[in-house]
Amino acid sequence: MKNTILTLFTALCIVSTLQAQDSTDTYKNKSNAGLKFGYNLAAVSFDEDSETGQRHGFHVGFYGESFASKHIAIQVELLYSQQGYEVKDNSGTFTQKLNYINLPLVLKIYPSDNFFLEAGPQVGFAISHKEEFDSSFNLFDTEQEFEPSRFDWGMNFGGGFKTDSGVSLGVRYHLGLGDIYDEGSPKNRVWQFSLGFDF
Repeated sequence: MKNTILTLFTALCIVSTLQAQDSTDTYKNKSNAGLKFGYNLAAVSFDEDSETGQRHGFHVGFYGESFASKHIAIQVELLYSQQGYEVKDNSGTFTQKLNYINLPLVLKIYPSDNFFLEAGPQVGFAISHKEEFDSSFNLFDTEQEFEPSRFDWGMNFGGGFKTDSGVSLGVRYHLGLGDIYDEGSPKNRVWQFSLGFDF
């Protein structure tokens, strides 16, 4: 609890300092929108003490970035994201393919003109799923159904670099907080590496 209060106090001090700087600076950052896409490394954490192998995928979508000051912006996104996980045994691999429409909302702080840090909540909606078994895979019953929850939620943390021309490179970690299935408390864990372009 003390660590949480200290973290919130530190964040408040940083934001207040940046806003004080903004009151004396004329800033060039403008609200904008754009396209982003990139690479996913997705896994699932079971019972918060073990993590599956990663599924390779991609994400693509749109964003809108609105600046409150020179150093502070809010970004809203609409993304299609390939997630899921892999489980291997000695004889083969099981792959759970989960595809989402995600709605992240992130607070972005620009300590400098081009470098940013970001954090914020995300909600997601599972739009499709598919299970793939190697013919020799025997860890699960191949007739077993893996119907995911339609709704997912969690937090994003990341950072990146944005050029003056509006091209951005970013990395983000999604910490899922909602259970994917009813048993085992499985939660999404996703690394995203993105390239973005302002319109």
